Amino acid sequence: MNPVSFADLQLAPQILKALTESGYTTPTPIQAQAIPVVLEGRDLMAGAQTGTGKTAAFALPLLQKLLPHASTSTSPARHQVRALILVPTRELAVQVEESVRAYAKHTNLRSLVVYGGVDIRTQTPHLKTGIEILVATPGRLLDHVEQKTVQLNHVQMLVLDEADRMLDMGFMPALKRILALLPKQRQSLMFSATFSNEIKKLSEDFLIHPQLIEVARSNASAENITQKVFLVEHGDKHALLTQLLRGDDAKQALVFTKTKITASRLAKLLQHDGLSADAIHGDKTQLERMQALDAFKTGKIAVLIATDVAARGLDIDSLPMVINYEIPHAAEDYVHRIGRTGRAGASGTAISLVSPEEEKYLLDIEKLIKTEIKRERAAVPARAAKPQHPPRDEAHPHHYAPRPAAPRKPAQDAWFDKPYEPSVSVAAPVAKPETLPSKPKVQIPALFIKRQS
Repeated sequence: MNPVSFADLQLAPQILKALTESGYTTPTPIQAQAIPVVLEGRDLMAGAQTGTGKTAAFALPLLQKLLPHASTSTSPARHQVRALILVPTRELAVQVEESVRAYAKHTNLRSLVVYGGVDIRTQTPHLKTGIEILVATPGRLLDHVEQKTVQLNHVQMLVLDEADRMLDMGFMPALKRILALLPKQRQSLMFSATFSNEIKKLSEDFLIHPQLIEVARSNASAENITQKVFLVEHGDKHALLTQLLRGDDAKQALVFTKTKITASRLAKLLQHDGLSADAIHGDKTQLERMQALDAFKTGKIAVLIATDVAARGLDIDSLPMVINYEIPHAAEDYVHRIGRTGRAGASGTAISLVSPEEEKYLLDIEKLIKTEIKRERAAVPARAAKPQHPPRDEAHPHHYAPRPAAPRKPAQDAWFDKPYEPSVSVAAPVAKPETLPSKPKVQIPALFIKRQS
């Protein structure tokens, strides 16, 4: 059976030209199955492993359906927002819009990305020029809605990328507000690597008879990723991490922590160890995050420490290694983390440093991915004790002589060296110390009170 080509999917010549220039040859399984469904106008709920081409799976048919609205006019009225793509993080928003723009470069369709962390006034002029495709994080989109800088009443297509995070991690209130602003007659698509039963129930609020596509086992990890677990005490994790990062197979590594404080502290420790490292997390400004990510992508730094804000949507070509410095409490986040490596069929390595108190989370992960990960006891160099300074050996100045044992000092009072003797009877009179002079008795006048009869 001959493989399906992009031309077989009924995409326009200008879109096919952009795909060829981007180096695309044949569709991935999720693209081959999702694109025809979207072109038919049906709602879609698609699950696929991270790195299998989900962005193109919704962006390509979206562009195809919007081609009749493409216009060379400079009038903003001829460029209404007709497709809305919602994503959970700033980094993912930027990357999705970059992909959309690349696929649409030979069309007259316009796209824009808006996200928080930057001055909203820098985004407003671009919105006012008119666009057909808007990629946004929910909070910033609502900011623009309140300022009346964007109109959503012409939206024909809604895409939720990384839908499990959108619905399961606190985005639901903002999402419901956005859905209320959209036309009832529209096409809605959900794309994600994982779908729990709870997420499927929530999707019923805005999907109408969706077709479900799962191109891999639900919540599975990619088979081309080698997973390893090192059992290690928490206090030895830094030493083991440094040892791993200095290995020959760790030319570039993405390291995950649970908290922003740990990410920043670990980046500084690795820099002190002589490794080129930086951190990316929610407390960083958008400019700092983009600079760190760009430096990592271009190879200027070899190690990027990240919280789960970077676990979704980071598209890093040929990333060989992901290390979980701390494994996540949510097993689904493990799947997204390790999905940063082994993308587009390439091989990758995912290493987890697991302390005794974290082993319960490891069991949850293995239950989710239906795979038992082989455990290894980490060989960590002994931590150096605080240096002592005994006297130098005069015959060998570069060696320290053993410290001689200090002689035992005799007791200052001979009484302390006597054997124990029972104390005197309680009834026996106790002799007053001779050394304490007796004080003269003081006459105290008595106060007599006559009792009333």
